This record gives sequence, C-alpha cells and structure tokens, in this order.
Amino acid sequence: MALVNVGAREIHCKIVYYGTGQSGKTTNLVRLHQDVPEPSRGDLLSIATEGERTLFFDFLPLDLGMVEGFQVRFHLYTVPGQPQYERTRVTVLSGVDGIVFVADSQRDRFRDNVVSLLEMRQVLEALGRPLERVPLVLQYNKRDLPGVVPVPILNARLNPYRAEYYEAVATSGRGVLETLRAIGKLVIAQL
Repeated sequence: MALVNVGAREIHCKIVYYGTGQSGKTTNLVRLHQDVPEPSRGDLLSIATEGERTLFFDFLPLDLGMVEGFQVRFHLYTVPGQPQYERTRVTVLSGVDGIVFVADSQRDRFRDNVVSLLEMRQVLEALGRPLERVPLVLQYNKRDLPGVVPVPILNARLNPYRAEYYEAVATSGRGVLETLRAIGKLVIAQL
C-alpha cells in the first residue's frame, strides 16, 4: 500500500518486478538506472551472488515529480527468482502497489513462467491482495532470441486478466520504459 506522508506532501509507491530466475528483472532496473536522468533516480542497490544472480532483491528509487501537489516516488524492487528464495519473494511482495511480471519468452522457460505466475498469485492471496486488485503489467522479455513463444500463446497462459503487456529486450532497453510508464499510470490511477 502506498505510503502517504501528508506533512511532507510525499507519496511513496512500491512496484515489484516479479518473475522466474534470469528472466530479466534486474536487467530492467539496470537499464532504467542508465536511461532515467540522474536527478530523477537514486542509486541502484543490488545484492547478487558470484554468478550475478539476485540474492535478496534489487532496489531503485525514482522521483516522478508532482501529482496533485504531492511529490510521487516509485520504489522499484526485483525478487530473486530461484526456488529457494520463496520467503524473500513473499517479503518483497508485502505492501506492493503494482507488479511487473517479467516473463522469459524462450520456449524452454515457458513452464517456469507459468509456475512463477501461479506462485505470485498464491502469495498475493495469502497476503489478502488478490491479483485482480493489484495493478499488473506483463513484460514478455528476450524477444530478440530465436524460437521464442508467440505472444498469443504467452497471453493465453500468462494473461487471463487481459492486463497490458509489452514485448521487450531489456538488454537493449526495448520495451523497458514503456513497461514502467504503463505500471506507473495504473498505480497512480489506483491512488
């Protein structure tokens, strides 16, 4: 839930990039950190393993400017996708205002995406936040690789709520800002 500080006239919103391991969640935040002008972004904090996989979470604060007289800040988080970090994913999802589900478009990762989405949905329900009530944008990442799953099939299995979705190549930045803008609009509209 957004944190509103009336005295300071600030609103802090939590957006979580969720998905299976190595789907491109951290790459999205790295790319945003590179592309967003310095005055509007804070430092990117990342705790990774030796193999550069997210260990706990990544964090990137963004300053969006004024909305209705309040300074709006987005706090972007990623979750570790590895199975052993389920408790961390639960902790990071707690109090979420919006979710970007980052799906790896490669055929051999299709089942992992389905399992990750199901887990996310179950965690949200356990937290008392059904997915239907949380702003959601899907990002179909790694669209530049050969043999990716066609978008209609991804939508059929991963997008039963008909959420906005974007095709992306996070390493080059394609679709990254568009995804952030879409989830940002949904989160602000829900405030």
